[in-house]
Order: sequence, then C-alpha cells, then structure tokens
Amino acid sequence: MDFSVLRNLISRYCAGEEYWVDSRTVYIGHKEPPPAAEAYIPQRYPDNRIVSSKYTLWNFIPKNLFEQFRRIANFYFLLIFLVQLIIDTPTSPVTSGLPLFFVITVTSIKQGYEDWLRHKADCSINECPVDMVQQGTVVRTQSSKLRVGDVVMVREDETFPCDLILLSSSRGDGTCYVTTTSLDGESSHKTYYAVPDTMAFKTEQEVDSLHATIECEQPQPDLYKFVGRINIYKEREDPIARPLGAENLLLRGATLKNTGHIYAVAIYTGMDTKMALNYQSKSQKRSAVEKSMNAFLIVYLCILISKAVINTVLKYAWQWSADHDEPWYNHRTEIDRERHVVIRAFTDFLAFMVLFNYIIPVSMYVTVEMQKFLGSYFIVWDKDMYDEELGVGAQVNTSDLNEELGQVEYVFTDKTGTLTENNMEFIECCVDGHVYIPHVICNGQILSAASSIDMIDSSPGGYRREHEDLFFRALCLCHTVQVKEEETVDSIKRGIHLGKPTSFYISSSPDEVALVEGMKRLGYTYLRLKDSHMEILNKDDEIERFELLHVLNFDSVRRRMSVIVKSSSGEYLLFCKGADTSIFPRVVSGKVEQVRARVEQNAVEGLRTLCVAYRSLSPAEYEEACHQLSDAKLALKDREQRLAQAYDLIERDFTLLGATAVEDRLQEKAADTIESLQKAGMKVWVLTGDKMETAAATCYASKLFRRSTQILELTKKRTEEQSLHDVLFDLSRTVLRQRSLSGLSVECQDYGLIIDGATLSAVLKPSPESSGSGNYREIFLEISRNCSAVLCCRMAPLQKAQIVKLIKASKEHPITLAIGDGANDVSMILEAHVGIGIMGKEGRQAARNSDYAIPKFKHLKKMLLVHGHFYYIRIAELVQYFFYKNVCFIFPQFLYQFFCGFSQQPLYDTAYLTLYNISFTSLPILLYSLIEKHISIEMLKRDPTLYRDVAKNALLRWPVFLYWTCLGLFNACIFFFGAYFLFDNTTFTSNGQLMTTNTQMMFGNWTFGTLVFTVLVFTVTLKLALDTHHWTWINHFVIWGSLLFYVIFSLLWGGIIWPFLNYQRMYYVFMQMLSSGPAWLGIILLITISLLPDVVKKVLCRTLWPTATERAQRVRADGVHERSVSPATGPDPSPVAGGGGSESDMLCPARTCEGERGGEGVRAARTYDSMMSHNPNYLLSQPLDHAPSDGEGCYGH
Repeated sequence: MDFSVLRNLISRYCAGEEYWVDSRTVYIGHKEPPPAAEAYIPQRYPDNRIVSSKYTLWNFIPKNLFEQFRRIANFYFLLIFLVQLIIDTPTSPVTSGLPLFFVITVTSIKQGYEDWLRHKADCSINECPVDMVQQGTVVRTQSSKLRVGDVVMVREDETFPCDLILLSSSRGDGTCYVTTTSLDGESSHKTYYAVPDTMAFKTEQEVDSLHATIECEQPQPDLYKFVGRINIYKEREDPIARPLGAENLLLRGATLKNTGHIYAVAIYTGMDTKMALNYQSKSQKRSAVEKSMNAFLIVYLCILISKAVINTVLKYAWQWSADHDEPWYNHRTEIDRERHVVIRAFTDFLAFMVLFNYIIPVSMYVTVEMQKFLGSYFIVWDKDMYDEELGVGAQVNTSDLNEELGQVEYVFTDKTGTLTENNMEFIECCVDGHVYIPHVICNGQILSAASSIDMIDSSPGGYRREHEDLFFRALCLCHTVQVKEEETVDSIKRGIHLGKPTSFYISSSPDEVALVEGMKRLGYTYLRLKDSHMEILNKDDEIERFELLHVLNFDSVRRRMSVIVKSSSGEYLLFCKGADTSIFPRVVSGKVEQVRARVEQNAVEGLRTLCVAYRSLSPAEYEEACHQLSDAKLALKDREQRLAQAYDLIERDFTLLGATAVEDRLQEKAADTIESLQKAGMKVWVLTGDKMETAAATCYASKLFRRSTQILELTKKRTEEQSLHDVLFDLSRTVLRQRSLSGLSVECQDYGLIIDGATLSAVLKPSPESSGSGNYREIFLEISRNCSAVLCCRMAPLQKAQIVKLIKASKEHPITLAIGDGANDVSMILEAHVGIGIMGKEGRQAARNSDYAIPKFKHLKKMLLVHGHFYYIRIAELVQYFFYKNVCFIFPQFLYQFFCGFSQQPLYDTAYLTLYNISFTSLPILLYSLIEKHISIEMLKRDPTLYRDVAKNALLRWPVFLYWTCLGLFNACIFFFGAYFLFDNTTFTSNGQLMTTNTQMMFGNWTFGTLVFTVLVFTVTLKLALDTHHWTWINHFVIWGSLLFYVIFSLLWGGIIWPFLNYQRMYYVFMQMLSSGPAWLGIILLITISLLPDVVKKVLCRTLWPTATERAQRVRADGVHERSVSPATGPDPSPVAGGGGSESDMLCPARTCEGERGGEGVRAARTYDSMMSHNPNYLLSQPLDHAPSDGEGCYGH
C-alpha cells in the first residue's frame, strides 16, 4: 500500500514534522528572497497558541473515563455490573450500577471544571492583543494568530507574545531594556541589541520595506543559547550577513522596559518557544494515599475472590449427597440439569462475587472526591493566608493532592522572589578601612549623610579625602544604571514628591541600583547619561561630567565589570568593581588587609559584598586598550574568548579603594518558615539560577545554612582543579566518616552542599570511569542525603526538574514539593509530587501551572504544618474507616452462607444493601473528614515536630491497615454469633410460627438479618464518635441524626405496604424486633462488646507508647481542665494548678490570646512559648500523669 499521500497530508497539517532539519529559515514579513539568492522553500510551523489544559471537547469523555477506570474499584464495579446484567444474581444490577454511575459523574464534573479553569487561563493568554506590521501599517490581532515571520511592534511594559529577533527600537542606539523575571527569576533590566543594518528602521513603512531572511537553529530549551544569522538583501548589492546571538533574542514572557517601542520578527511561536519547551508535560499526579487505597483494594479483592471460591467449593461439597442436591423446596429445572458442572460452578462463583462485592467500597471514592473538593475551600477561606498588599489569598488549582501536603519530605524552593523580595538595600561602604553608613545614629544623634564611623583613624587627611572622592565617583560611574524620568516605573506610580515626579534608577542588576541610591544618600548623585557623557552631582552640589568611552560588561567568569571614562580635565580613568576574589589578585596598592577584614565580616553577616578599585591610564595605554577592544568586538569567530583576553589585559595593576555591603532583603518570616520546615523533618533545597555567592548569602540569611554548617562545594571551579570522580569520593568519605562517628558521643557536624548546573550535568551523565552508568548519581544522592541543606545554583529550568526527578526516583521514594514564582520554576513545579506557585512580582505562570498558589513564602508553613496535617489525618481515617465498616457489613453475609446451604441467600434486605454506604453511614465520616481537629491549630504551628507523627504515610501503613481489618472481622463475628445465640432454643407457637424462647421474637431470616444490621449500624457509627476529638453541633446533628434516620426509615419501610413493590418481606419485621425487651438488651450488649477492645487498646497505647501528638493532646486536655477548676485570681490551690506562677511547671498550652489571660497566666503562657521555641521536642520528654480524657484517645491505630 502506498502511504505517500498520507505522509504528505501529515507533513502539510502537522507543522512540517516530516521535514525536520537542524535549522530553520524565517522569511521576514513572509517575503520571498530574490530569485538569484536562494531557493524559496515554504515551511509550516505551529501557531502561537499556548496549551496547558489536559482535555479537549472531543477527547474529554474517552480520556476521562480511561483515567477513572484505571482505579481498581471503578474497574471492578464495572465488571460486577456487567456480570449482574449477564447472569441471574442474588441482587439487582441497580445496586452496583447506580453508585458507579454516581461516582463517575461526580468525578468527571469535578475534573472537567478544573480543566475548564485551565482552558480559561489559556484563552486569556492566547487572546491577548498584539500589534502586527502589515503592508506598512500596524494591525491589532490576537496573540494566537501570530505566525513565524510576522513583524510585531511591542510597546513599553508589554510582554513579548513569542520569541522574537529585535530589528529596531525607539532608542537611537538600537537597544532595548527587558526584564526576564518570569523566565529566569531575575527582575533586573537586561540590554538587548538590534543588528546595525536594521536599527535605523524607525517607522512601520521602513520596517515593512525590509527584505531579509533569518537562518537559525531549531527550537531548544536553553534560555541562554541562540545561534543564527540574518541575511539582508538590497537592490543591486550582495546580501549582507550578520551573526545573531542570545543578545538579539527576545523571549516570550519577558517584558519591555524603559523603551518606547520596538519592532521585532517572530521566529519561535506557541509550544516552540523556549518558555513552553521548559514546561514539563502535564501528567496526572496521584497521592500516596490513593496508592495505598489501590493496594488495600487489591488485598480486599483477593479476600473477595477467596470468599467466593470457598463458598463455591463448599456448596458443591455440601450438595454432593443426593438429599442435599435437590431439596423439595428448590427443584432444579431441566436446563440446570443439562448444564455442565464447570459452567454451573463458574456461574455460582460469579453469583457469590456479586453477593460479597460490597466489601469493595465504591462509595469510598465518591466520599473521597467530595472530601477533597469541599476540603480545599478551607485553604481558600483561610484569612491567615490572605495578603493585604497583593489583595489575593491562597488558590487551589487541583484538590486531588490535599493530603499530600501532610506527607512532604523534600521542599525544593526557588530563591529570587520566593525566599527574597528581590529588593536590595545599601547597608554600608568601607573606604581604606573607614566605614560609611548612611544616616547612622550615634550617641542618640543622626549623623550627616556622608559621616563615617572610623575603624582606624578619625582624622581625614588629604590622601583619604582623595580616595573617598574617587570611591564615590567610581560607584556613580561604574554601572549600567538607567535613569527613569517618568512618573511610573513597572506600572507602579512612584516618586511623586511635592506633586512633581522625580527620577528613578533601573538597571540590569538590582545591586547596582542599590549602590547608586546608596551613593545618593552619601552625597553623590548620578544624574544621567546624555550624549555619551555621564553626569554626577557631588556633595558640594557641583555637576561633574565624564565621557563614557567603554563598558567592560560583567560576566560570571570574570565576576567583575569596568568602565573607562574621561574626566573634564582630560584624564583617562578605569574604574572596576567585582567580587573580592576577582579584585584582590589584581590590586598592586591600597589598604588591602583592612578592606579584606571588613568584607569577611560582612560576608559572615550574609551581606552581598563588592570591592572597588581604579587605575589611571595614560593616552598610550588608552589607545592600546581601544585597539584591543575593537579587534575583539569585530571578530565573528570566538568573539567571547577574544573579548575575555582583552579584558584580562586591560583590568590589571589596580589601586584598591574600598568595598560595599548590600542586603537582599528576605521575605517576611522566610527564615522562620524554613526553620519550622526543618524541625518538621523536611529537607529544604534551594534551586536558583543565581550565582553561587549571592545564593549562599541568602541561604545564610534564611537560616538554611548556619555558622556551624560545614559547606561542601561540588562546583565547576573545584572539578577543574581535580577530577569529578575524586571530588565526589572525597565528599563521600567526609560525610560517611561523620555518620560513623555520630553513633559515638561526638557532636554531629552539620553539612551543607553547594552544587552548580555545570557539575550537575556531569553528575547525571553516565560515568565513563565505571561500569555502572548511575555510579556518580548514587554517590551524589548519598552525599546530599547526609546534608542538612543543599543549594543548587546556576540551574537551568529543566535542570531544576531533573533534580526533583532524581530525588523522587531515589530508593526511599520521598514525597517532594516544589515552590517558585516564575516561569523558570514551572518545570520543577510540574515534576514534584506537589507544586506550589507564588503569586508574586514575576508573573503568574508558576501559579497557573501549580497545584496550589499562595501569596507569600511564609504561608507555606501553615499550608503544610496545619492544613496538610489535618488533611492527612482526616483522609487516612476516612479510608481505614470505610474498609472497616465494609468488613463489618459483609463478613456476616459470608458466615450466613454456612447456615443457609450456600444458596446465595442475602442476609440483609435489598434496601439495606443499597443504603448502607449511601445513607446510613456515609454522612458522619464525610463530615468527620472535613472538620476533625485532633489537636489545636496553635499547637501545630507552635510545635512543628508534630508533623513527623504523620510523615511517611504513618496512618496507612500495613500494620495499621491489618489492625482495622482484624477489628472489623472481630466486630462482624460478634454481630453474627451474638445475634445467633439470641435466637437459640426456638419453638413453634400455637399458630405455627417459629419463636425464640429467650427473646419471645418470631424467628426468621429477615428478623435475624435486621438484628445483625441494627447492631452493625450503631457500632460503626459509635466507633466514629469515639474517634472524634473536635465536637461541634454539626457533629452531634449528623451522628445522632444518622442513627435516628436509620430507625425512622426501618419503621416506615416495614410499617407501610408500599404499592410499587412486588413483595413486602420486611413488613412489620423491625417493629416486631423492637417489641422484645431482651432484644434491646442484646443490641446494647453486642455494641458494648464490639467497641470495648478498641477502647482498651487506645488507653494502653496512650499510656505506654504515646506519640508526640498524644502528649500534646494530654497537655492541652490538662490545661483545659486546670483552667476550668482554678480560680481566676488568687494564690495557687495546689502545686500543679494553673493560673499562677507554678503553671510554668504544668505548661498549659496558652491557646487564648494575651488579652484574655491574667498577668500570672500571661507569664505562664510565655514560659510555655519560650520552652517550645528553645526546645520544640519538649513535649516528647514530658511524662503523662493522668489517664486520657474522653475524646482524646490515640488516633488512627
């Protein structure tokens, strides 16, 4: 068969996949090149739509049904429903089909609604207006309609709709300034350039007249790499080719700043853009609880099959004799006699499967879905997670992972905008050992702006004054700061002073802005760059002009930047600032030791430091420097290497002037949040694209690293000095040696690991030096596992996801959480088990693609330690309780078959079979799973170690599951055999009825089943009441209301002859059962016996092996008791009574606010807070003096 036609259609309508090559040719404005230039090959590329949703209108039903029937319970009930339709079974198909249909429908509506929200978000992006140049005019269209080759105009503060090549800008030098906060997390302004041959096009007509093509690489996810060239065609001239690099590429998601408008051509659109390529594909996340549910379902399915097999075998064994084979009341038909015994046995097996199928709780999935959906609103409604500044609260994008918030073991966080506010503040500067602090308070007086606190000598001399002026001038000149004269900056109205707008500084580095503003506070003000001249206002209010000759831009290898300026007196000056390790080796004079001491002191305090130096150039030296820079900039090949060599030759023989200290302000309570997460047993990793020094300073400030932490470096610099193999094994020996000593009476050393992106790539590659391809990977995991904190710097977005995936796939399979605020964090957010986006200043890409969104990093503490803890406790009880109550429900049915000749006779009436899980027992557990609080919110926030009690799926482990199952089997035996012995010693009455002599009840199948069912409903409901710690009127209404509903329903169901029923087998059964006094006594006795073992077990657990949570409950219960019996004022009535100073010994948890306590109570509460802050494990070390109070029993066992 010829598939050429099919291939042509695919290539035509599927974006050219058939002709995939290493490069693409873009025709600017869709203009064909001149005939003699090159062959015109039209190509098809994706449109500019962004798709983050999972479903479409056409695939929603089949795809959603496939995902739902992957659940074992759903698939099982589908099979049961089909069996009931095919063969004659003891129960109606409605009993299985109706609950299944309800489950599937509710789940589909919920997931469809969540995906509709994603579609809505996609549409808001795809329908954004874009200005496109067509035939010399600007036409407004939608973003989704852009195509590769279209020329667009972008105005200031607008976001780039796709990946663009800059053609020209409103600035005379062809540059534009861009912020890439949503891409790489940096809110600084970056400079991008147009090629010289197109920068002159200033109008739509001129841009439309451009005749050019762009040859570039195919889309790839590296944000910092781009290779291409532009071919410009002119009449009667040879085409001009210019190289294109990353400095010409404007990425989707970035924002134009401080530039009126630009013209650019689209080269990558839609899902081909670098931002989209850094997104991980959306996959269905499944929580650990759901995986446990599936495992438990498999066990119960095996139990179900075993029951059906046992009953089938015993049935045919019992019917082996002739008198049992065909009893007189149930003769077989001829068709039954002619069927083969194997077919009959298989049919009976399926009938028993249907009879016992209720052991698989299909309604559990409905309840779980409702619990997750309704429970998610508690996060949305939480006022503590509402941010007044942003005017937004927490958002829930998917409710399937609520309980996973209580299982997190690893937290991966971005730095910029997540841990920090990305708001730099100038702290101090040091000139030749003299420290200058703006507006410092000394002896109760505010010193003048340029006053100093001298470390050495307080008498300024001429030499010091000269260096002081040079230092301030250097910081006013050595930067790339732009002056914003308008009233609005970043769409925020700023700087209105006395009704007049003032100027503001913006730059590619927030450090530079902080330094320039710091100099302004010290008396030197940078005014503007005008006509290649930089103007500054000195402290004598005189304007100084310097001609800017060259800028030697900062790069991560040199770690410094320089400018060459010419003063008004004709002197050539080279000013340089950079990291201390980059400046000190190039210094030949200056007070190095004094400055170095101050730099080290500031670094210890977590401040960002820079050193400043200068060099005076002679005219000959300047000419040589110009020659070197010109040759390097004109090179088309190895341009970066040649520029680096030129910079190295120029930047030497410096005179050290001083150093600066800048603080990157942390977000409010970021350090407290990290500290709490670590106390809760979570490991916190910082993944950032920033350089190592900046990130390390933030880690110290946020208490991720402490002063006692020994830093282990796994960086490119170290692997260049020795092989990666040697570095890894050295670090491994270090941490393993410490671990071997930790068992001895030796203080354990705290380790912190720093790794960069280049080294991570080498670690993840297969090792060439060993046969095992994952050797380096395992060593790295072993090292990081023994470190209290890890910092990963210079990370690309996909590398962040690789780190998360690596930890997820480790042998412990820990639960991971990723949190970030920019588009560069989307990959790791989607990769982690739980993804949280921060609705900050860097756009909403992270929040849109996350599972949960919060306004600030500090809200993560309550989300995990409180909401996550509660969600897990509630759903774990829900799952275990559902299996327990279904074992209690079905096991008596199994036992009953031994007394009815294995005839598949149901023990319960059809109404009871259908309504047991839907009405009689469903509402109490649903309400419990929504509002239960086994411990107070204040206690959970105050003592993060309580989180450890529920970590690692503690309440859904196999021992706990087996306990609940055994408890259900025990209760079922009590129900069945207790009722059986109540019906012992039956006699016939005068009218021929069979009646028990001990209860005076009519003996029958439905009476017996109703008695068992009554004890069952009351026992499982009261079991839930015993497990409830937080009682409200709603609990009372639902629990006692459910029992009352069962009684009323049974009275109505058996007390009225319903005309729509073909039979009335339950008529008067329930009322006749309740008319017997011994039956009432028997019901109460059976309920008590059933609940007693669980109560005894709880008392023993809480007394002998209490958990931290149970100890906290004990403290809370004792505190409530003491407050209820102690006088409001006056002396202590006993040594342990609360209310006075001795309450410190009692440690009442002080849940009320300060205004509600007396003076003595405040002192006691503060004592408790102090003890908890200094020793969060304090509760674990306190003995229990009294037995647990009611409602505070051990939970979840």
